[in-house]
Order: sequence, then structure tokens, then C-alpha cells
Amino acid sequence: MIKPTGMFAVAIGFILCSSGAFAAVKSMPVSYKDGETALTGQLFWDDSIEGKRPGVLVVHEWWGLNDYARKRASMLAEMGYVAFALDMYGDNKVTTHPAKAEEWSKAATADVEAWRQRARLGLERLRASELTDSDRIAAIGYCFGGSTVMQLAYAGEEIKGVVSFHGALPLPQGDEARRIKGRVLIEHGNSDAFIPLERVDAFRAALNEAGVAYTFNGHNGARHAFTNPDAGSFGIENLKYDKAADEASWKSMQALFGEIF
Repeated sequence: MIKPTGMFAVAIGFILCSSGAFAAVKSMPVSYKDGETALTGQLFWDDSIEGKRPGVLVVHEWWGLNDYARKRASMLAEMGYVAFALDMYGDNKVTTHPAKAEEWSKAATADVEAWRQRARLGLERLRASELTDSDRIAAIGYCFGGSTVMQLAYAGEEIKGVVSFHGALPLPQGDEARRIKGRVLIEHGNSDAFIPLERVDAFRAALNEAGVAYTFNGHNGARHAFTNPDAGSFGIENLKYDKAADEASWKSMQALFGEIF
């Protein structure tokens, strides 16, 4: 057998090491249904880790289950979690057109109980994985997804923590805030023109009154969708990526997970 030498050997070693590291994160589609609606989420995990591990549900923006949501789920898998990027729209609905995204998100949220049930089905798929420690679950969401994970919290789901990245801060109804069983982390853009200050104040007041364990991080200068590098490509002035807010909010999430897991 001829052994590679010199720079060639170094190059081969680099390729093998890089391939091994890349190959550690695996993913697979998971099909399920909500009534007659066919849904397909994506499960991500690090294949080099043995045994069960904490699970994180990832809820997409109003564009649908696109590459951005999958990227965040993959990043979580790299951190040692099993992550499930759920599908809130079904039928492979993904768009880059704001009008279509608004239509789909309004349809998904028109009936709050149906909205929660659709999200709950994704949570069940995550729990059902043989890789998931079902006693250690969190949920994160972006924009529409941030509002969705708050609805799971209001529904009293057994979740250790929820993280809303630039969500709409939906207000709890009745005693719903008292049903929250885990920690809440809100990552908000202080310059988000979609969310009036009155909504922020009312949201925080409701959680304070209910004694919810929550952290609210407001990022100065950050607008809506500040975590998405492609935010500025959709033709909406209020959508803008903010690198500092993105990195700071991700670190806050990591710190929370370090505490609850």
C-alpha cells in the first residue's frame, strides 16, 4: 500500500477530518398529519452522541419551513440537542412573497386552539424520537414561530423553556399566563415597527402579574427578523438583519438551555 506523504498527506487528513465532522450531524424528514393536512418536518441530531438528549422544537417564520429554520435546527444538533423543525403549513408550503406568507400565517392563527394543536403535533413528533429525553424539552421560534411557542406555553405544555426571537408577543387570555410551566426568554428588537410599545408593556405586565419566570432582552436598533441574514431581501423596510443582536440572542438562548437542561 502506498502511503501519502508531505502536503498530500496533510490535505487528505484535512478532508477526512472535515468530512467526519460534517457527517456527525444527520437529518431526516418526518411525515405526520393534522386531520387531512399532510405535514413534513425535519429531525436533526449529532450521530456521534450516544443515548437520549434534550430536545428542542424549532418553529419557522411566516415564510414556511425553509432553509433558515432547518439551519437553526442543525445548529442545535451541533450543540448536542436533538432538534425538530416542525411544519406549521403543510403541503410543502414555502414562499418568499410577503402577501402569501401573511395569508398562510393568518389562516394558521385564526383559530387559536387549532394553531396550538398544529404546534402540539410537532412537539409530539419530537418527543416520540428515540433520541429525545422527553423530560427535557424546549421550544424556540422566529417571528410567527415566536408567537407559536408562546401559544404552547399558554396551553400549559410540559416544556422546560420557550424562546421567542422577534415574535409578535401574543397576549394571554384569562389565566393562560399562569399555565406556563417553564422559563420564558424573549429576544425582541426595540426598533421593531410591527410591535408597538403598548403591546410590549401589556405582554410584560401579564407575565409579571402571573409570576412567570421570564427574561426580556430588548436589542436597541434591532428591527423585525433581526436574526435572519436574508431579512433585507424581502422588500420590507422593517425587516433587517442585525449581527450583534443575532449573536447576543443566540448566546442568551444557550445560557438558558445550560440552566434548564
